[in-house]
Order: sequence, then C-alpha cells, then structure tokens
Amino acid sequence: MAENCFWRQCIDDAISLRRQLHQQPELSWQEIQTAQRIRDALTALGIEWRACAELGTVATLAAERRGKHIMLRADMDALPIHEQSGVAWCSAHDGVMHACGHDGHTAVLLGAAQWLKAHENQLAHPVSLIFQPAEEGGHGARAMINDGALDGIDEIYGWHNWPAIPLGQCFCPTGTVMAGNATFGIVLTGVGGHASQPDLCRDPVLAAAAVTLNLQQIIARRLPPQTAAVVSVTSIDAVSGATTIPACATVGGSIRVSRAEDASVIGALITQISQDTAASYGVQCQVTHHPRYQPTVNHPEQADIARQCWLDAFSGQDWKAYRLDEQSAAPIMASEDFSYYLNAIPGAFALIGAGREAFCAPPPCHSPYYDFNDQLIEPVIRWFSQLCGLPVPAQDSEQSPEQDLEQHPGQRVSHNVMARSFDPNADT
Repeated sequence: MAENCFWRQCIDDAISLRRQLHQQPELSWQEIQTAQRIRDALTALGIEWRACAELGTVATLAAERRGKHIMLRADMDALPIHEQSGVAWCSAHDGVMHACGHDGHTAVLLGAAQWLKAHENQLAHPVSLIFQPAEEGGHGARAMINDGALDGIDEIYGWHNWPAIPLGQCFCPTGTVMAGNATFGIVLTGVGGHASQPDLCRDPVLAAAAVTLNLQQIIARRLPPQTAAVVSVTSIDAVSGATTIPACATVGGSIRVSRAEDASVIGALITQISQDTAASYGVQCQVTHHPRYQPTVNHPEQADIARQCWLDAFSGQDWKAYRLDEQSAAPIMASEDFSYYLNAIPGAFALIGAGREAFCAPPPCHSPYYDFNDQLIEPVIRWFSQLCGLPVPAQDSEQSPEQDLEQHPGQRVSHNVMARSFDPNADT
C-alpha cells in the first residue's frame, strides 16, 4: 500500500510540475529558469547532476553499477506562439508557449527520476537522464553531444507526444521514425515600376508565383513515387503599394526527407527549377539552403526493446488503449534533433499517442490551442521504469486512466518534492 501511495505521489508531482512549467515557457537557448528548476528538483531528490552545453543537464543514478548504461532524454524549450488554449495554467509569457509538449516531456523525466531514485538500489545498471535545451531548430542535441553528454552511454531512449495518434498507442518502428528536414530561401530580383506599365518592369511577384507552382513538380514528377518526401512553400513576401510593381520578392519553404541523401537531390532541383523559371520571367534568382536535422532512424535491437517494454508495462492491466500503433505509416514527416543521438550510439525514439476522445481532431503540436495531455504522464513513467528494469505498482483494473486523472488532478499535493522548487510566479 505504501508503495502504491508513493507511486501515486510521483505521478501527482509530475502533473503539478508540468502545469507550472507550462506557465513559464522559455525559447530555445533561453531556458535559464527551466534549467535551474530542473537542477533544483534533482538536488532535492538527492540525484547527482552536471551542467552540459550550458543550459542542459545530465543526471546519473547507480553510477557505480556495471552493465549497460542507458540514457533517457527530455527536451525543454518552448515556441514563439501566442497561446489560445484557454487552460487554467496558460502561459504567463505573451507570445511564448509550450506548444509541442516539452513541458510534459520534462515533467515525465523528473517523475521517473523521483521513482528511480527511491529504488536506486534495485537498478542493475547505471541510468542517466538528459534534459536538453533547444530542440526546436537550435541543434541542442548536437551541443550536448559536443559537451560529452553521451560519454560512457551505451543506449539512449526518447519519445514525443503525438496528438494525431490515439491515446496510449506507441509508434516505434525499426528504421526511420521521423523525417529529416531543411529550409530554403529564394530571392527574385526584377525591375520595379508603375502597375500601369508592366512592359517596362520585370515582375518578381509573377515569377514568385510561377516558382511556387513549378516546385511542386519535384515530388510529383522528378522523384520516384516510392520516395517519402515533402516540398512546402511556406511564405511569399513582396510588400509593395497597390499601384507599384516591386523590385524584389522572396519565397521561403521547407523540405522533409526520409533518407538523408534525398535532401541534396531535392535541394539541387529547387535551385535548378527556381533559376530556370526566374530566367523565363526576366528576373534574377538567388537560392540558399539551410540544412537542419537528419532523419531519426531507430536501431533494430533498441526499437524492439522499446516496443516490448511498452507492452510489458501494461500487460495484464485494463488499459486496452495502451498498445503498439500498427496503423501509422513510417516515417512521420516531422523532424527531431534526437537524430543526432541515434547517429552517435544505438537507441530508439517513440511517438506516443496523445489523442483526446473529446476532440474529433485534437489540436496538433505547434497549434496555439494545443496543451500536453496529462493522461500520458503515468504510462510514460511506467515505460521509462520498464526500460530501466524497475517494477511499478499494478494499475487498478476497475479504473480507467481517464478516471484516474480526474481523481488525481495534480493541483494540490502534500509532499511535492519536485515542485517545491518551482514557483510559477518566478521572474524569467
């Protein structure tokens, strides 16, 4: 009974902490208060940690044990989005919100840390926890690796909540789980002038429209139909007066690829098509490419371990929704800098379904209406514990995860070791 109560306390603490973190979001490479709060919580739990890449933190349990050293990862940065979720714990920072659930990822890993620390003597091997800044395009994982985060680590596991997948389903394929990405910019320079005299101008707006349309042939006609790739033009900018043809227009966009080698092929086609199209409209064209993340590719053995641990974490329980996702097509075309870790050492990355039954189409990540689904906190802590070889209390078979969350909302807890260091009114 005492063990069950402590488990429940770990979950409640994590839910409370998650909502506090949600109120105080910080952008990539600005996670100063978030990092401090994580470190204060680890110190309160008696877990040794070290700073890594300035704002990142690496904590280790059972460091003296022999055997396979595994690492569990959480990211912690927010996005420059004005929140419109309407939740009671809405962002206190106008124009910044946790729109991708990194508040939940951080709270889950700290909740796991609380459970692991209490059972450290049962760990058969060392376990490290990595709290990473700047996942949202800031290459935080690369910086952590460069500062030695993976030194001595044998395997790494991570996850991301995914609202498009039904609640509790685990998507962890062998091979590519998430796409690689890059961005591109196109500057079209013509001759501006009066709208009544287009013959004396070289119109970059018309050229920008033509380039946008012509780039769509890359996926439809220039790549094999089996290739999983996306080319999206996401912006056209040609600000001018209503009676003025501007001298310049810019086009920007993003590409997604399931294989790293496809990025260079698509990039070359973007340059060729843009320049040829611009020439046909009599304007000059300059194309720049900005590589971002490579595809996130799971290692076979570790992906199998991750899937089996997910199944084992809920075996014999009345959590029928908590199973493997066998419907989603791999890869998901979003991107993750967890790819840096998997390029360096064996490991696996999973997408865990966060869909809510109340929504026909729940707000996706990066939506101003998004909020992390707290119903994921307990199952992912169970999964992390399973990966580390620790048992967890059996779930009450007569109580669903939804009922459990309603009975334990995490708003008031009596022994919240982690959240004591987290003041939602703290200056950031």
